[in-house]
Parts: sequence; C-alpha cells; structure tokens
Amino acid sequence: MKHQEAILCPHCHSNNLVKNGKSENETPKWRYNKCRKHFRYECRYNAGKTGIKEKIIEMTINSRDVRDKGRVLRISKDTVKC
Repeated sequence: MKHQEAILCPHCHSNNLVKNGKSENETPKWRYNKCRKHFRYECRYNAGKTGIKEKIIEMTINSRDVRDKGRVLRISKDTVKC
C-alpha cells in the first residue's frame, strides 16, 4: 500500500504538477502547470525545510542567542541572521 500526499502550490494553490528533471544530487524536480513554479520535494539542508522560519522567529521572541538557534536547529548562524 502506498501513501499519497497532495502537495499544494503556495502561490497558485494548485495540485497539478509534473516531474521536471533532476537536480545535481539526483533528487527529482517538480513543476506546477498553472504558475510554472519549480520545487524539490525533499530538501537536504535544514534551513530549507518547512517551519524553520517560524521556529527562528519564535526563538527570537524568547530571547535566544544566534549561536544557540543555529545549534538547536542545526543550521549555520549566518543563515539565522538573515
């Protein structure tokens, strides 16, 4: 049994997508037909995963240090500063 998940575009809210080649590390790339935006389903770097930006904002509100945020989220402290 396979599990299927509907992936909606954050721009056009469509789920009409097709494969569009592969990236440098052989992960498949996808493209939405309606708005022609590209994305990769799996992100190898933690800063690109969903929800990280909200966690950084929450940690900033709670007065966490930049190095501490990077260490907890396993991303570069320079990425946290952006």
